[in-house]
Amino acid sequence: MKKEEQKNLAKKLLTLSVFRNLINEVPLKNLINYLKSENDAIEKASLYGEFVYSLGGYGNSFSEFLSRAIFEDENYYIVSVAKKKKLDSSIIENALEELKLLSSLTELDEKELTQDVIFEYVPKFKNKRIDFVFEYKKRIKNVDKYGYGIFASSEMFKVVDGEIIPVESADEIKLDSFVGYEDERKQVLENTKALLEGRPAANVLLCGDAGTGKSSTVKACVNHFYKDGLRLIEIRKDQLLSLASVMGKIADNPLKFIIFIDDLSFNKNDDSFSMLKAALEGSASKKANNAVIYATSNRKHIIKESFADRNSTDDVHRNDTMQELLSLSDRFGLTVYFQKPNKELYLNIVKILAQKSGINASEDLLVKAEAFALSKGSRSPRAAEQFINSLL
Repeated sequence: MKKEEQKNLAKKLLTLSVFRNLINEVPLKNLINYLKSENDAIEKASLYGEFVYSLGGYGNSFSEFLSRAIFEDENYYIVSVAKKKKLDSSIIENALEELKLLSSLTELDEKELTQDVIFEYVPKFKNKRIDFVFEYKKRIKNVDKYGYGIFASSEMFKVVDGEIIPVESADEIKLDSFVGYEDERKQVLENTKALLEGRPAANVLLCGDAGTGKSSTVKACVNHFYKDGLRLIEIRKDQLLSLASVMGKIADNPLKFIIFIDDLSFNKNDDSFSMLKAALEGSASKKANNAVIYATSNRKHIIKESFADRNSTDDVHRNDTMQELLSLSDRFGLTVYFQKPNKELYLNIVKILAQKSGINASEDLLVKAEAFALSKGSRSPRAAEQFINSLL
């Protein structure tokens, strides 16, 4: 590619309008700086090295960077399509031409980029031909499965300073990794399937003993239905005051969401109590039609109550107040109880986990597994897994 061709390519990239956000992404910004540079060979070499360096987080692949940047870009075109808004033909044409231009970038290699510059060694990068026109049309057609913007980047998210961001190293647990509790998981799966199919779906409280797989069930469910357009947003109990804001941000999104609250419990005077109550009761300002709330708790009654609360005579309507506090769990449309396993189920879990790990499930092993559970204070699937892991 001659210097004049490089300048022309830089000009074309700088005219991006639909996908204009991309020119602020570091790798593409570095490429443009290299293409338009008229400096001497030393400066040009430095700019080229900076471009290749910026691809490190993408496996040194320019096409991988472009794929992520294009498919995760939240632009007017994709948002309008998702909301079924009519687009002016000029915007559609702009998008088509820009996708063709971006597709052409996946054909570049180090030799073509540096043929007019003398390098002793040319740093290499990976690139693979991608037809972004075809791929983007496919994503538009299935925007309720792929999503757009940040939600196209991952299956699980969290809230930090009011912003929704992807969870790094999200739990990849699968449904086939569980042993036991099939009926409990089936209820959660069926409810989630209803959400994805646009049928009425309930908010779910998964309650019961610690280590029985409540949180893991929710995350495995999300991993299972990810390709069907399901995403998870985890909110800590102390972040519940931001629940309305989170609901507002996803209200018009074509994807489906589980708002996940792990290890939920309240003191009776918690400010966030009323926020959750309003969301569970379907307050118009607190509820998104494409989202349900899944919460886990080790307590059936998720309000911490003392005997002093029961005996208080200060409240004229004490009974009404206590019912208010104790009935929050009833506002979940579905409650699934995960009870700690009895000895037979616990040992069966140990056997199956042992077989999966290539360990002989002998009688001696089962005796040791029972002793391990007793040392932990109770039997649970988590204890069984910890025991097997201790042998590996």
